[in-house]
Amino acid sequence: MKLADFDYLLPRDLIAQVPARPRDSSRLLVLDRAAGEIDHRVFRELPEYLRPADVLVLNDTKVLPARLRARRPTGGAVEVLLLRPTAQGVWEALIKPARRIREGARLIFAPGVLEGVAGERTAAGTRLIALEHHGDLLRVLDQVGEPPIPPYIARTPEDPRDYQTVYARAAGAVAAPTAGLHFTEALLAGIRARGTAIAFLTLHVGWGTFRPITVEDVASHRMEAEVYEVSPEAAAAINDARARGGRIIAVGTTCVRTLESAVDDAGRIRPGAGSATLFIAPGYRFRATDVLVTNFHLPRSTPLMLAGAFAGRERLLAAYAEAIRRRYRFYSFGDAMLIR
Repeated sequence: MKLADFDYLLPRDLIAQVPARPRDSSRLLVLDRAAGEIDHRVFRELPEYLRPADVLVLNDTKVLPARLRARRPTGGAVEVLLLRPTAQGVWEALIKPARRIREGARLIFAPGVLEGVAGERTAAGTRLIALEHHGDLLRVLDQVGEPPIPPYIARTPEDPRDYQTVYARAAGAVAAPTAGLHFTEALLAGIRARGTAIAFLTLHVGWGTFRPITVEDVASHRMEAEVYEVSPEAAAAINDARARGGRIIAVGTTCVRTLESAVDDAGRIRPGAGSATLFIAPGYRFRATDVLVTNFHLPRSTPLMLAGAFAGRERLLAAYAEAIRRRYRFYSFGDAMLIR
């Protein structure tokens, strides 16, 4: 398939700038992928599509306040987005303006609290940066960092919790698993009350999920590695659901990539940590995902291709066209889809 096969036109005013309040008041487009039929619901009605034997799988990663603003000793402004640690005290990062920051340049984020030294460029076009900080880095980032809001959202939310799921626990992501933003504590309690199990796994969403695809032949794209972990408890809950005839319902493309990376040849989920490099596009055979809850994704993006692989590309794009006609809200703070 070609990159242009995953294009569509979206009016800019349909790009959601703020989250729905309450979270579960967002709209839910329900797509029957076999029949191509579409229903229009509200997200809080999701439990009506769940069964007691099912398991709902959520990604409990927590977004780091990884966007940092620095000054050089000469006074120039610099913006840094921390992507992932590569060694003790060294992070891979995106730096702007990249061309003006030479190797060895000192960056001052908060004098005496957090400073850094720009390192070499990587083959991926990123930079290494050695951080110097006093105290626990996560606490320091909470003090001086900002959430790395996507560029299509014009303003940073006043409440940083808006860009976290209500169940976020394990800090390490540079973007939110946005399909999970629709859940409230009350909705989760209601799902449990109906008898549906809930399992939490972790995949730290990295730059690779959103890195632009630069090849026209989609099959040539290579994903950046993202760290994941499936606890023994989560694996047991997922495998038990499958054994009793229930469905595995993945919330978000990050959960799908984790499940499909952790499944063995017998269709069982293996507990443990790993590195997800799996690129899912049409033609992929799913072994661990029966139903998908997801947001509306950017054109030509890897999450869109994953959703197209699950629903069928033509069915998915037809559903997107219907959502545009009905003025659904798109992207991170937008509405949701249930593909079953």
